[in-house]
Order: sequence, then structure tokens, then C-alpha cells
Amino acid sequence: MAGKLYLCATPIGNLEDITYRVVRTLKEVDLIGAEDTRNSIKLLNHFDIKTPMTSYHEFNKYDKAKVLVEEMLNGKNIALITDAGTPGISDPGEELVRQSLEAGVEVTSLPGAAACITALTMSGQKTRRFVFEAFLPKEKKEKAKVLEQLQNETRTIVIYEAPHRLIKTLKELEEVLGDRELTICRELTKRYEEAIQTTLKEAVKYYETREPKGEFVLVIAGKPEEEIEEEKRKQWENMSVQEHVDHYIRLGNDKKEAMKLTAKDRGVSKREIYNQLLS
Repeated sequence: MAGKLYLCATPIGNLEDITYRVVRTLKEVDLIGAEDTRNSIKLLNHFDIKTPMTSYHEFNKYDKAKVLVEEMLNGKNIALITDAGTPGISDPGEELVRQSLEAGVEVTSLPGAAACITALTMSGQKTRRFVFEAFLPKEKKEKAKVLEQLQNETRTIVIYEAPHRLIKTLKELEEVLGDRELTICRELTKRYEEAIQTTLKEAVKYYETREPKGEFVLVIAGKPEEEIEEEKRKQWENMSVQEHVDHYIRLGNDKKEAMKLTAKDRGVSKREIYNQLLS
């Protein structure tokens, strides 16, 4: 009978944030896959967990996943932990999950700490709809593409950043997104935890005079829907109402539908469009 893969969330700072279920599971499985065994041994020792560990990280994730899947197919139960937080969130765990499911191995996730959710819920930004970008790409063209996609994002944006890249990232975000509202969360669950409600512009000024320290989560307000609608309306200002209607007719719409679409673009009633065409 095949074993099972347990994705075990570990604390992101405060050791009290581990769950009873995770501790029990880590003690009961046959093997623990850890992103950094030197870091994880401290956690295991703290909770008196004697289960053997093996390394599973970004640089061996494809080949090591095959080995671990084979172990589970032979009946071993394996737990996966990351350096901090939930496996599979901005770490190589997703590859092991993918290979496990493809091989028919059962996968379960034991919930717990995740920096992105912790920061979002305490940020004061809107939480109903959000997009998680983790760390922005390091490659210049790829990063530019991602930032362009975020330019008109209306959902709250959550981004991770390291201290040595913080100021550069804040400047790039302000340049592309404009001066959005922002909550900077730092050292979550730790002694010097901090959440600063500010704007992108003010954040740049703040950290240009203070050295960024700790791990950061940036929670950025989405672009207001009204602002997007206003920008759309302005696109048509240099076109007459007749030209606007003709534009939609050329796209295959009948005159009635073209007038309706024109009215929507300009934020006015269809009657107003009709009257302007008459005059």
C-alpha cells in the first residue's frame, strides 16, 4: 500500500504558531523532507521530534521528488516542511506535490502559518479579493512584464521582498502603479513585528533614511475601479460621437448596439448619444 505526503506548515517566526497536529504528524511519519535541514533541526529539537530528515530544495527538487515519490509508492509516509510557513507557497514544494499526484500518491495539507495571509489580514487593505505575487522576478524583462500586468490590477496585491532589494522594488512599483496605499509588514510574529500603513512614495522616502531590516511583505491597494473607468472615458475624448459610433459599426455591430457601446464608453445615456447624433 502506498504511503502519503503530508504538507506541514511550520512557524514563520514564533514557535508557538505550530499546531498540535503538525507536531504529531512530524513524529509519526517515516521521513521529513526539509528545505534546509540545518535550519529545520532546530525546530525538530525544540519539539523533541526524532524523525530522520532529508534535504529537498530548489536545486534538487526535480530529481529528489522522484526519489521521494518512489519511497511513498513503497509504503513510506513523508512530511514536507519549508524553512518557514506553508510548503508549496513560494517554495519548491509544488513540484513534489505535482509528481506525487501524477503517481497516484495521496497528498494532504496541514494548515498553519503563511506570511502572505498573516500580512494581508493585519494590513487594513481590502481582503475579499487579492493576488499573491510572492517575490518579483529578478530577470529585468520578466519583472517588467509582471509589473505591467499589475498596473490595472483592482485586487489587493501581496508581494514578498528581501531587505537589500526593498528600496529598488518600492521605486519600481511606484513608477508603474503610481502612488498607491501600502501596508509594509516586517518580521511577522517575531519580537519586532511591525506593520506600517503608508503609500509607495512615502515608503521610498522612509527607507532611504533607514536601513531596511528583516523579511518584508508588501500589501498594496488595488487600483480603484472608478479610476479605470475614468481612464477609459478619456481615451474617447479626441473622437467625436459620430466617429465613436462608426468605430463600433465597423466592428460588425448594428447602429443600435454601436450607440449602446458608445454610451457605455463615455459614461452617458444612450438617449444622450442619440440626441448628439441628431444635432
